[in-house]
Amino acid sequence: MERFAYIGCILQSARSCMPNRLILINPHAAGGRARSMASLIQSWAAHAGAAGAAIPTEMPETVAQALQVLGALPPETRVVVVGGDGTLNQLLPGLLQGHHSVGLLPFGSGNDNARAWGLTHMKWQEALHYALDSKPYPIDVGSVTFGAQKHSYFLSSLALGFDASVGNRALGGPSFLRGLPRYLYATFGELANLKNWDLKISVNGQQVHQGPCLLASSLNTRTYASGMPIAPAARINDGYLNLLVAGQFNRLQTLAMLPLLLMGKHLGRARIHTWTFENLRIESNAPFPLAADGETLGVTQLANIHILPARLQVVRPAFLAEK
Repeated sequence: MERFAYIGCILQSARSCMPNRLILINPHAAGGRARSMASLIQSWAAHAGAAGAAIPTEMPETVAQALQVLGALPPETRVVVVGGDGTLNQLLPGLLQGHHSVGLLPFGSGNDNARAWGLTHMKWQEALHYALDSKPYPIDVGSVTFGAQKHSYFLSSLALGFDASVGNRALGGPSFLRGLPRYLYATFGELANLKNWDLKISVNGQQVHQGPCLLASSLNTRTYASGMPIAPAARINDGYLNLLVAGQFNRLQTLAMLPLLLMGKHLGRARIHTWTFENLRIESNAPFPLAADGETLGVTQLANIHILPARLQVVRPAFLAEK
């Protein structure tokens, strides 16, 4: 979804012990509030004495151009992303290909990666300094092949079914709604068009389910949809993804389950099942919707999901590196 118009970026020279650094800003993140960060970061860099700070003449204006910028960087550049989960997702192919390390200044609607990386309680100045200068640690990356050999990555979640439809609706929700209220708005909107999909699901080569499902989503982080604790056992560096399957639900049952999901009290309930996996295959006779980190992937009848262990280096507190 190309929505990177007017991205600002600041290229920093290498310091004595740091690789080159690039800051990319998605001005559409957080309902457009990230747009103001370009001038603020320039002022911060000048006062902080950031060596060699400069604004490139050519600004990337689309996702494709931003990926070209990443592709032209020296390997293992520190790339600081100003945005949210969707921004990270769109830049992920270029970040992986260049073996770049990633810092994050959280400025999104969901910020579930920021939660998992331990960054949500920092002021932006602190978060920016931390993202530029601190040590990165490896995390896992999810990979999905679907449709006619289409491919995508995800860092937080791959939503399938009802929650993918909710995520797609949230993308077009009112700009004044952010975070969890935006997802709740989309959830109630989707209840009117509630649908279950007949899915065949195989975990690590063994079939575990066949029949109607409300959703079947893969999590790398403990939360999705702006902090909903759907997979409390998930870890971003354990070499596994977590699958949550909700069987057949009607509108009333879905509405009753919603507060349990918000409180993390859904596990062990009827028609709720979880697995950890390295490889997952989901197929159906009818197209089902997919969304990666809140970004729509369209519909498909077949999805193959697997884990890429320790594939991306990200800046996060050392005390979280072993969790």
